[in-house]
Amino acid sequence: MLGAIIGDTVGSVYEFNNIKTTDFPLFNSRCNYTDDSIMTMAVAEWLLTDPQHGMDTLEASFLNFAKKYPCPMGGYGGGFNRWLFQPETLHDYEDGHQAETRRHPYNSFGNGAAMRCSANGWMFDTLEETERVAGLSAAITHNHLEGIKGAQSTAAAIFMARNGKSKAEIREYISTKYGYNLNRTCDEIRPVYDWDSSCQGTVPEAMVAFFDSTDFESSIRLAVSLGGDSDTLACITGGIAEAFYKEIPDDIALKIWELIPEDFKVVCKKMEAQTSYRLPSILK
Repeated sequence: MLGAIIGDTVGSVYEFNNIKTTDFPLFNSRCNYTDDSIMTMAVAEWLLTDPQHGMDTLEASFLNFAKKYPCPMGGYGGGFNRWLFQPETLHDYEDGHQAETRRHPYNSFGNGAAMRCSANGWMFDTLEETERVAGLSAAITHNHLEGIKGAQSTAAAIFMARNGKSKAEIREYISTKYGYNLNRTCDEIRPVYDWDSSCQGTVPEAMVAFFDSTDFESSIRLAVSLGGDSDTLACITGGIAEAFYKEIPDDIALKIWELIPEDFKVVCKKMEAQTSYRLPSILK
């Protein structure tokens, strides 16, 4: 969870100003958390407070956090912004007519489904339940098959990583079940990769950055160096890398703790109290 927030924050200044190198200041004066972190906290709060994992309570959690943080750096994605604040402007994806004022999923396969799901990977005791509930966390808005796959595969990778599976085992499982091409390297992806807000164009690349990394910091640097939707790429990568390496450098942990609001800290501490998730010891 904190790893996802770090990735989001580090990548925030490069989302619309891509760089293609790992040699950059990890934090600068313009770095800030974005909608990726806000909605990550909303999903975590939902998981922690509703053991039934209902859609009404997930919607309420999204709205609660969005009202607290209505104008994050970079804004909310167009479709999701309408879902949050102007649901009457949504069109029903099945018949194309204007929707009622009720909120409904809009058949999105955007990478917002994957960037917000890291808490799912820490919450449950089985891979099956992890994937099932990750699918629910996506389907309330991103009910396209690719949107659901993006969330499920990201949560599955985190679950496997925190339970001691090797990179080879994680790669094999994700590529076999979800059909992503993970047999590439960052050096192969970087020269040809462009901005892509889809799950299918973000999640595999984020995972490759994790597979190529040697520690937590290198995973974030590799993800940002690919270009594209940098904050979301690094958010996904950071969530997996934190679970796998089980260590965030103290200076990075302290810096992000200074930047995030108290609400985020409360949710992270709740996760630590109720699940196997552990914050860096320096923050305790």
